[in-house]
Amino acid sequence: MSDLNTLPKIFLKHAKEYGSREIALREKDRGVWKSYTWLDYEEKVRCLSLFLVSMGFKPGDKVALLGENKPEVYWAELAAQAACGTAVGIFSDCGPSEVKFFINHADVSFIFAHDQEQIDKILEIQDETPQLKKVIYWNPRGLWNYKDPILLSIDNALEKGRQYGNEHPHLFEQLVAQGCPEDIAVIVFTSGTTGTPKAAMLSHKGLMVSAKSFAEIENYRPSDNYLSFVPVAWITEQIIGIAGSIVSGFVVNFPESAETVTENIREIGARILFYSPRQWESINRMVQSKMLDSSWLKRTIYRLFLPIAYKSGDYNLAKKRQGIGLKLIHGIAQWLVFRSLRDNLGLSHLRDGYTAGSAVSPEIIRYFQAIGINIKQIYGSSEMGLVTAHRNGDIRPETSGQAIPGAAVKLSDEGEILTQNEGMFVGYYQDAAASAKKFHNGWYRSGDYGYIDDYGHLIVIDRMEDLRSLRGGKKFSPQYLEVRLRFSPYIKEVLVVGSEERDSACCLVNIDLDNVGRWAEAHRLSYTTFADLSQKDEVLQLIRNEIQKVNSLVPKESRLKRFLNMAKELDADEAELTRTRKLRRAFLEQRYDNLIEALYSGQGEVEVETLVEYRDGRRGTLRRAIKVCALS
Repeated sequence: MSDLNTLPKIFLKHAKEYGSREIALREKDRGVWKSYTWLDYEEKVRCLSLFLVSMGFKPGDKVALLGENKPEVYWAELAAQAACGTAVGIFSDCGPSEVKFFINHADVSFIFAHDQEQIDKILEIQDETPQLKKVIYWNPRGLWNYKDPILLSIDNALEKGRQYGNEHPHLFEQLVAQGCPEDIAVIVFTSGTTGTPKAAMLSHKGLMVSAKSFAEIENYRPSDNYLSFVPVAWITEQIIGIAGSIVSGFVVNFPESAETVTENIREIGARILFYSPRQWESINRMVQSKMLDSSWLKRTIYRLFLPIAYKSGDYNLAKKRQGIGLKLIHGIAQWLVFRSLRDNLGLSHLRDGYTAGSAVSPEIIRYFQAIGINIKQIYGSSEMGLVTAHRNGDIRPETSGQAIPGAAVKLSDEGEILTQNEGMFVGYYQDAAASAKKFHNGWYRSGDYGYIDDYGHLIVIDRMEDLRSLRGGKKFSPQYLEVRLRFSPYIKEVLVVGSEERDSACCLVNIDLDNVGRWAEAHRLSYTTFADLSQKDEVLQLIRNEIQKVNSLVPKESRLKRFLNMAKELDADEAELTRTRKLRRAFLEQRYDNLIEALYSGQGEVEVETLVEYRDGRRGTLRRAIKVCALS
């Protein structure tokens, strides 16, 4: 219907249609699944929306969401939008200075915050955010003695909204009816890989177009269960989770904690799941590592049947017919090995798994497809919305799929990916000049380099600015090497470097502490710290072997010549990674220029200094030698 042109309008339609008969949201809380029907959902949104209005909230005002994914986040976002306002997602692991930037840049006047940790951040910057009117929290633990008048519990906010609704019985429906498709529904900050994050504005129309197009492709049903795990500050959760659930009516489930996700997925039988590439890589590393630790019999059976699973999976991906023999053996493999593996991962019932946000190794997709887990890659951004996606029966691991309905893709003469999309962002908040620079002749300039294969699938190679030339003009993509190196169970992060002044590419490696630690214990190799483990000769040889595997698969001119294991993990809190765990390449190359220089200078090792702060407030410096290793 044409009058259902905003998310709150569709939301009210579903609430009236499903009422108390159907579950809308489900949360695991202290070991018990708590369900909210569509009627419950509507009541929470109504009360919070009217509470905001009673506090002076006006059309166009902003509400920030700061916390882990919980029902309260969804309530708050819909409440702001129902009052013709805008929701602003903030990553829960942001520090106080980052929170201050997001609040001030987006002119946020209300915040819904999770717990004491988030409240402490806000109170620390309160004097620098004078436009804040109220901070509403939903987990009261540790906050009983907080007396700041800006704070209010969500229970009190709901009660105040309920009373205001009694005094203004038809106001909520009137507010929702006033909403327009062009209204700004959310502000999503870009990842900030190349600088300060920008505030991308998305309208109700844009979100709904993307959500409806994707739902049609995937054939979502109200009976489907979706696990909400990636932050609402990420565009993917906005489109698939919030807008997708409102458009399609499926059930959104919230895990108890990050540590219980696997268990919670198994309990609800999730049919729809989105993980970032790093999360799929982490699962893959965990499986490979645990197989190394398993009994000889289990390890032998797994290694025997995995090639068969790969062969069958590759036949399916290539749309080739399998012989009866392969089908039979593959069925045995699934029954003996991979059925229980999927169950242990909590993914037995998964129908549609997705990944996006950065490049993922084709081997990751091949692996999960082989063991019977249907993961697909999608491509988009805060500005572009969803642009391309794999379709069931048409998955090519090296690509990001074809354009979704309403989107179009082409390449510039330089190979830059250009897009048009009905779900495109409206522009950057308070930065019209930056918005204009992103378009050329009506096409959005993604900044990504890629090409379109003979099947119409988009292949994203790297960021345009990250493509590198070596001496002599030989080009290579650091990201291409990095995603393949991260397929190793022992490599968590890696930064590939090279320039026109260099003859070859080299890399800085972050080992995976858990998996390398297990390997060390299995080989009776003692160690004390991450730094100590990373510099063991046996570990260096382990990583050397992993890099050599990738070197054997790439052109000679792109092969890595030297590497070193870093003595510390890369950290988003130190601005080395974005909040979506992408490398901030330029920053890293500047911060670790001494290590990069050592890779090319012929040194056998380089000494580094690390600043440490002790619990008593004292500060000190630790010095450590980092070994530089050659590759054949």
